[in-house]
Amino acid sequence: MPAATILIVDFGSQVTQLIARRVREAGVYCEIAPFNAAEAAFDRLDPAGLILSGGPASVTHVDSPRAPQRFFEAGLPILGICYGQQTMAAQLGGKVGNFESREFGRAFLKVDEACVLFDGLWKTGESHQVWMSHGDKVETLPPGFRVVATSPGAPYAVVADDARRFYGTMFHPEVVHTPDGGKLIANFVRHVCGLKGDWTMAGYRAAKVADIRAQVGDKKVICGLSGGVDSAVAAVLIHEAIGEQLTCVYVDHGLMRLGESEQVVGLFREHYGIPLVHVNAETLFMNGLKGLTDPEEKRKFIGKTFIDVFDDEAKKIGGADFLAQGTLYPDVIESVSFTGGPSVTIKSHHNVVGLPERMKMGLVEPLRELFKDEVRVLGRELGLPEIFVGRHPFPGPGLAIRIPGEVTKERCDILRKADAIYLEEIRNAGLYDAIWQAFAVLLPVKTVGVMGDGRTYENVCALRAVTSTDGMTADIYPFDGSFLSRVATRIVNEVQGINRVVYDYTSKPPGTIEWE
Repeated sequence: MPAATILIVDFGSQVTQLIARRVREAGVYCEIAPFNAAEAAFDRLDPAGLILSGGPASVTHVDSPRAPQRFFEAGLPILGICYGQQTMAAQLGGKVGNFESREFGRAFLKVDEACVLFDGLWKTGESHQVWMSHGDKVETLPPGFRVVATSPGAPYAVVADDARRFYGTMFHPEVVHTPDGGKLIANFVRHVCGLKGDWTMAGYRAAKVADIRAQVGDKKVICGLSGGVDSAVAAVLIHEAIGEQLTCVYVDHGLMRLGESEQVVGLFREHYGIPLVHVNAETLFMNGLKGLTDPEEKRKFIGKTFIDVFDDEAKKIGGADFLAQGTLYPDVIESVSFTGGPSVTIKSHHNVVGLPERMKMGLVEPLRELFKDEVRVLGRELGLPEIFVGRHPFPGPGLAIRIPGEVTKERCDILRKADAIYLEEIRNAGLYDAIWQAFAVLLPVKTVGVMGDGRTYENVCALRAVTSTDGMTADIYPFDGSFLSRVATRIVNEVQGINRVVYDYTSKPPGTIEWE
């Protein structure tokens, strides 16, 4: 953990993670803590500055969340965003009220006075687009604050107490809908907090290698490879740290993409020379999935069976003291959400709260401070081939969550072929890197079709492709009709068992991008 750190206090905003992304893009390390665990995080991190996030609550309610009062007495710079601005105002002697006129979506603020947050960005008298999302408003400022920007719906759109280095915005600078928001946050962490912005992935790599060596010592680590980016990067980083003390286990559960097992085994066993155990567990998983149609039951079965297989393999290789996982920072954040919200379901297949007691192993999670795109940067830093680093996210449960209803080997084989054709055409069109995630789904319905002179009754395949900058929100990729027609024709002609292809035009708000 770098010495120069920003602590983000989470009040439940669905875009709090984007604040962290903007801070790290400025070259500054940061962590997020829910408001009710913020004091412990403060003591652990010894931060150089604080950011208070937005949130769904109303400051006017007596039981609404607050920042620890000691934060305002610590002499550190503070940036309050939306709810964060409101609770800061209320806790410092100002007043917040409910207003009938709310402000949601695009708005334009007017810069009334100079402010360090605006350095190099906005000048007095100018008007700039921002993104608002609030009902309550600050109606009386605390002593020491001044107004530096206003909007039609927010008379205190940006406020500043320069002496104490406290700043507040009613708009959300972290979202892309505020064009200069990332630069404004960069001004806070660099110009106000005085941080250099020198946090790099090369530095993270060196620090993590040292951490892994200190944690593991001369003991053994077992790492489960899934074929995805996260576990691959974690394995290579751990191998760099402890060499032959690491053994990777690749569990082929029969739910992988076409040719994936051969790629994984070839890269890690032959290219990197990492000890690798290849477990063919397809029969075990397929038997266990028989009759299961509920998505959550499927996830839980796959997760539990993975743990059981790992446990068995650890015993076979002479006992491992640690289990390595590719846990990412969004998994950690959502698993400790103070709201107990939908992440409990969305992330249920991630083991982010420890292992079963019977396993008697510690956890090595070298990526748990990183976001997905940062993991890709680390992978390139480690020299992983682009075919692994740049591949689209693939869930731990594999094809099981892309087959609504019962999962069988036959249905997996059909989906594998359709998915491979879809991705091949995307690559051929030069679109793969422009898309965050693309995949095929085998729907639990059949349709009547006519192929040649015969009538068919076969499966419907759905195609999905989304763009995203952070993996939290997603929008559809706008394929042209000729591309979709070409893909559909190939799938229907080349995949026995599919006679119709549809495209999913659904955008996704914050939350899972996957199908089930």
